[in-house]
Amino acid sequence: MKKVLVLIGVTIMISYAAFAQNTTTQPVVNPNAPVITFEKTTHDYGTVTKGGDGTCEFKFKNTGVEPLILSNVQSSCGCTVPEWPREPILKGKSASVKVKYDTNRVGPINKTITVMSNGKEATIQLKIIGTVVEATTGAQMPQNNPGAAPVAK
Repeated sequence: MKKVLVLIGVTIMISYAAFAQNTTTQPVVNPNAPVITFEKTTHDYGTVTKGGDGTCEFKFKNTGVEPLILSNVQSSCGCTVPEWPREPILKGKSASVKVKYDTNRVGPINKTITVMSNGKEATIQLKIIGTVVEATTGAQMPQNNPGAAPVAK
């Protein structure tokens, strides 16, 4: 009789454990959470000369209900330095993430800036692309005759 009661007890405990494993909790989605909406997520510098202007700006707006807080903004390398607002961005207000790329490095630009916030989309990737080329030697092509040799200034 004791063995039967123990067997029933173990069976009940195993069934509780099995059902507990099957229940999954979904994260609670806050319907009032802030929403960060960027005007653009990629900035194309095009062709920039070495030492040229490497700044750009990613404008965004809080289209959610609660205040938006950017907890961190980091770049994929040390040659790209982001600046971001540290104060909360209220509903309907705009702000921007400013990025400075070091244009003293010749070659292609393909960097990522990761924006972390309390928004519905907690992490957003921004990109900068383009090419940095060496500065010209000061010689210019004549404007009216593109086939002519360069003329020194």
